[in-house]
Amino acid sequence: MRQIVLDTETTGLDPKDGHRIIEIGCVELINRRLTGNDFHQYLQPDRAVDEGAVEVHGITNEFLADKPRMQDIANTFLDYVRGAELIIHNAPFDVGFINRELQLLGSDWGNLEDIAQVTDSLVMAREMHPGQRNSLDALCKRYEVDNSSREYHGALLDARILAEVYLAMTGGQATLMLDEEEQADLGGGDELHRPIIKTQALQVITPDEAELAEHEQMLEMLTAAAGRTIRW
Repeated sequence: MRQIVLDTETTGLDPKDGHRIIEIGCVELINRRLTGNDFHQYLQPDRAVDEGAVEVHGITNEFLADKPRMQDIANTFLDYVRGAELIIHNAPFDVGFINRELQLLGSDWGNLEDIAQVTDSLVMAREMHPGQRNSLDALCKRYEVDNSSREYHGALLDARILAEVYLAMTGGQATLMLDEEEQADLGGGDELHRPIIKTQALQVITPDEAELAEHEQMLEMLTAAAGRTIRW
């Protein structure tokens, strides 16, 4: 099972206003383990970054001046995500921006949903925790995921944090670390991550006397139906 946890940073809030992607960050999970096979790219948007956006992610026009454009990396990015399940927090935002970038490249490029399945972790969180705050920071606090390094938003950093949150939301994982042989088989990079995920203790419900009596009665019925002594 191949999953890609994806995040983007942009020049502003809405691609309909001409805003563009300036950073794409992805981390790969195979069978719920980080492989180290990340995808990370800054992009030259050919427009100014809004001041309000810079305050969020800290990425300036000067920093982006020598970065490649979307057309330079589009094939590599699409090949990386092709066939995977994409885990994205508030997916309509990121998918909308990516699809707009593909539209600008030409009608033949299609949409992201044509080549990958999209799962919105924000929708999942709202279903699991109705009426509560479900931002990435709020989920980190709820699931005790360390996000102390998140002074600014960053696509790759946020993708790594979301991967930990997603695994905690969907049942946790004892270890995300692949050994060297497994990593080589998966073609992963040199960098591995060992997030620590704390899971809550399961609640133990003790049956009362009536429930125990009903249980014993059911066992007797099953034994009689089997026509022999059964060890339970």
